[in-house]
Amino acid sequence: MPTGGEASAVAEQSQRSRARRRRRRLLGRSLALTSVALLALLYYRPVRTYFDRRAQLTRRQAEVRALARQNRTLARGVRRTATGAELVRQARLLGLVKPGERLFIVKGIDAWLRAARAGGSLVLRSGSP
Repeated sequence: MPTGGEASAVAEQSQRSRARRRRRRLLGRSLALTSVALLALLYYRPVRTYFDRRAQLTRRQAEVRALARQNRTLARGVRRTATGAELVRQARLLGLVKPGERLFIVKGIDAWLRAARAGGSLVLRSGSP
């Protein structure tokens, strides 16, 4: 059995070893926390760049889809105007005539239509407005 002096030495030694273990544990925790903070600091910019690029890619893809829709619409318009009947119709709207035809400009049609509708004497034939 240990004597009083030996018992206090054993108690002191056990207390020192507990303090050492606590310091090691604290050192390990602070080392782990420092490592995590360092990794977060090192990965911050690449992760932010990744998310920025991903958002930019999403915007660009939406823009490409919108432009593709517009392209399809324009292509349909080109195909439609490539037909002879449509070209003639567009030319007539611009006031163009075929060679040998005579151009007549009739003014006041809208006023005549309003007056005729108001008087009830408007008789429309097929193909007329």
